[in-house]
Amino acid sequence: MDYKRLNDLRLLGLTIAYYRKARGMTQSELAEAVEISRTHMSNIEAPNSRTSISLNKLFDIAEALEVPVKDLFDFRSNNL
Repeated sequence: MDYKRLNDLRLLGLTIAYYRKARGMTQSELAEAVEISRTHMSNIEAPNSRTSISLNKLFDIAEALEVPVKDLFDFRSNNL
């Protein structure tokens, strides 16, 4: 995987964490809502992790966070 892709995955994870915290949710609560383990959620959000995510789970996460999925890719607006 090239640097740009890794950086995009890192920013995606940080954006998910941003919205999760803004909603007052724990990683465990979000993981339960989208039916994955808390460890997997932690790996998705971890800035140094190489964990990818399926599109289905990404849509599930956006729905649980009550944000349009496109907002998860708007890295600049969150000042990450």
